[in-house]
Amino acid sequence: MSATIRARIKDGKIELLEQIDLPDGQDIMVTIVTSPSDQDSETFRKSAGRWQGTVDADTLIRNIYTNRLLSNRPAPAL
Repeated sequence: MSATIRARIKDGKIELLEQIDLPDGQDIMVTIVTSPSDQDSETFRKSAGRWQGTVDADTLIRNIYTNRLLSNRPAPAL
C-alpha cells in the first residue's frame, strides 16, 4: 500500500493530520517532504514574469529547432 497524508511535527513526534487504515504494529517507511511556507509561495508569486524581456521566446524556440536539425550525433541503433 502507498499513500500520501499530511502530518505535523509536534514535540519531536510526527502527528498525523489525516486518518489512515493500518493495523497497530505495522512497519511503515516514512519520506519527509516539507510543505512550502507562505513566504515561499509569496516569493514565487512575486517572481512571476520577472524573466519577461530578458529572452526573446520566438528566437529561443527557433534556435532550439535549428540546433536539432544540425545535430551531429549518430542515429541510435534500434
